[in-house]
Amino acid sequence: MTEPSAPPPHGDAHPSQATLRWIANCLGAGSRVKLVRPLPGGGTHVNHALLVETRSGTVHRLVLRRWARPGPTIADLEFPPEREIAALALLARCEVATPALVAADPSGAYCDAPALLITRLVGHPPRPGPDDLPEYLIQLAAALLAIHAVDGATTMPPYAPYNGLDVRLPPRHALRPALWAQAFDVAAGPAPGGGDHRFIHRDYHPDNTLWSYGRLTGVVDWSTASYGPPAVDVAAMRWNLALRYGTQLAEGFLTAFRQVCGDHEHDPYWDVRAVLDLLPERGEQAIGKPHVSLLEDYLASALARLGSVAR
Repeated sequence: MTEPSAPPPHGDAHPSQATLRWIANCLGAGSRVKLVRPLPGGGTHVNHALLVETRSGTVHRLVLRRWARPGPTIADLEFPPEREIAALALLARCEVATPALVAADPSGAYCDAPALLITRLVGHPPRPGPDDLPEYLIQLAAALLAIHAVDGATTMPPYAPYNGLDVRLPPRHALRPALWAQAFDVAAGPAPGGGDHRFIHRDYHPDNTLWSYGRLTGVVDWSTASYGPPAVDVAAMRWNLALRYGTQLAEGFLTAFRQVCGDHEHDPYWDVRAVLDLLPERGEQAIGKPHVSLLEDYLASALARLGSVAR
């Protein structure tokens, strides 16, 4: 894989003029980039919303995703652009709306960094009110069921935990270090057997979903898509919901997923594994004090359930 021709920009830097020319050329001669607006979020990526007008006057709503955060070169990335390209190709047949690939510069040969140009879905990040939460959970669960049904999953890289357990350190603000030590011991043991491996998002959480008028309109950010246990996605959503709304809503999501799936037996091992994938902490990814306390309560609950589960 070819490395970028220029050092990647830092932060939310505006796309270079070379990148804007590439975008316009991808839409045909005479096209113009009319608007560039940074989008929030993104770990490895810097995302910008675009409006591009073609020579005929057609306006396209797009998103530019660049592998432009400070860090390893593109050759060193665990989740390179090609992985997302492959995922988007499979997702073209998914019942849930997902971005479509318009163009790609995976090596950064034409842009200021490796980049994908994708369609921009309608919707905004979730902001449900208290009365909306039951329906919110059902829609999150139903979308996940459709994602797991995507054909061609075996062509994706296999699931691997983010945390290889080489370093077993609790969060720097840990209040209950012994709890984390117990969690590390559980994760070091064998993963639950049984169950089919399928296409998984690998980072399924509320901020990777879009909504409009109370309806889920799409799922985004497919750079970590994998072939693995569906429980990985269930567990990722659960700890995110626990931090945002409390453990009760995390349990509500599991109930909703069982309702739409019908036969999901969730092993708490995956909840423990998902929390440990937040470690070791690095830079801005450090877990804040309030979140550590909530995570410890959630982790304690998962470990308690493991004590009553025959493994």
